[in-house]
Parts: sequence; structure tokens; C-alpha cells
Amino acid sequence: MSPSLRDGVPRPRRGAGVTAEQSTTTWPASRPAAAKSTARSEPREVPRHVACVMDGNGRWAAQRSLPRTSGHRAAETTVIDVIEAARAAGVGWLSLFAFSTENWRRPDAEIEFLMHLVRRVVRKHAPLLHARGIRCRFLGVSDPRIPPGLARDIADLMTLTGRNRQMTLTVAFDHGGRRDIVEAARSLIRSGVSPEAVTEESFAAHLPFPDTPDVDLVIRTSGEQRISNFMLWQVAYAEWVFPPALWPDFRAPDFLECLHAYRQRERRFGGVLPNQNGET
Repeated sequence: MSPSLRDGVPRPRRGAGVTAEQSTTTWPASRPAAAKSTARSEPREVPRHVACVMDGNGRWAAQRSLPRTSGHRAAETTVIDVIEAARAAGVGWLSLFAFSTENWRRPDAEIEFLMHLVRRVVRKHAPLLHARGIRCRFLGVSDPRIPPGLARDIADLMTLTGRNRQMTLTVAFDHGGRRDIVEAARSLIRSGVSPEAVTEESFAAHLPFPDTPDVDLVIRTSGEQRISNFMLWQVAYAEWVFPPALWPDFRAPDFLECLHAYRQRERRFGGVLPNQNGET
């Protein structure tokens, strides 16, 4: 484990200065245990796995005549707020879409900024993520263009939090849903599985982190309504909510409203509810 995350305490390296603007994000106070137990007493009402497409950073900055990088920086506060809101509400799995395989097409300066930002966020919040009992995973992280230092800190964070079970946080970083499916198919072929033996279950077992449950609810901020190659296999039967707020303006109350909208829906998975059988 690198010196930056050893013992769960990130230590800034020389030259890695953090400005006052960058260091303002703090974690909210932990919710009382009673509030959490109330949410967990009705597990059917809480989606087990929530995924967020964090959209709108660039537009948020443009509305304020700021560079796009300011929108990415402002997104950090929302990330922390949503993680804590999900954990307190009893969500067991939270996935955040941070950087796609298609995002490599963005300007080099923006990509470089994002790599530095993600590394700073990882190093800064590692102790509290661990203290909250959150297991951290990163879906993707295979492109050689990812800076080695960032790759090391990501690996260290996953090792540090690997035994935690309060909630699993999956950050999709350098992620593409189609690539995951192609890699799973290649893995099946290498395993020598006959075509007749391939089932949905056996195929899913070759996806990254196969213990990850299907996504129940996808939240895509900023009002955009598209999948964007995000966890294509896992979102097959997910409910979708498209709040108009841009991601940097999205907060815990907005997240809870999305959970409420999910609870009002009837999930039929292609069938009908028992009391509707035979009805037109």
C-alpha cells in the first residue's frame, strides 16, 4: 500500500497543494442510528442498488460563466452528500458514473484536471469512507492513460475498505457497459464453455464484480434521458428518474425524492401483479 493511504490516513505529497476552494467539502454529521434502523425496517421500500449518472457539471459552470473544470470541482460536494444520504436511507449498493470510456475524447486539459481531481478526492475522503463502513470499488480503471499514482491510490482505497459491509460504493471510472459485456464474452470463450451451456447466470458471473446485484433505480441528473453506455447488463430492469437539477446542485433531499418516486412504482418485470391477472 502506498504511503498516501497507509493506515487509512492520506498524507499529501510534496507539490500536491490543495487550494482553499478545493478543500471546503466536508462530510455531513452521521445520521442517528435510530433514523437508519427505521429506514432498514422496511427493506422492500428501499431500492437495494441505486446508480447515479452525474450529469450537468459543464452546464452548471457555463451558467455561471466559469470554466468546465469549476463544475467538476463543485460536483465533489454532491458526491459526498449523496453517499451519506444513501447510506443513511439503507441503500446497500450505490454506483456513481464518474468517467466513461467515451470521455477520453474530451480535451486533454480537461482530462488531466479530472485525473488530478479524482486523485485528490480519493486521498481526501478515504479515512471517512472507511470509518463509515463503506466498501469502495472502481469499475473500469484499465486504460493505460490513467496516471500510475491515481491507479495506486484507487487500488489502496479498495484494499483499505475491502472488508466493509455497511454499503458498497462502486465508482464507474473509465467504464463502458459494452466493453464489460465484450470482456465477459471473451472470458467465457477462454473458459471453454460450450454455447449450449451459456445462460444469463453464467454470463453474469464473468462480468466485473459479479456479486453486484442488478440496479433497481437509476438517477440521471440535468434532465437528460439516455443510458450513455452505463452498466448495460445491470440496468436491464431498472427504474429511471430524471430530475432536472444539474449534478452540482443535486443534494440529499433531491436524492430522497428520487427514492420516494421509486417507492410509488409497481415493478412487474414484464409480468402483471397478482391482483391484475386477467385484467385488460
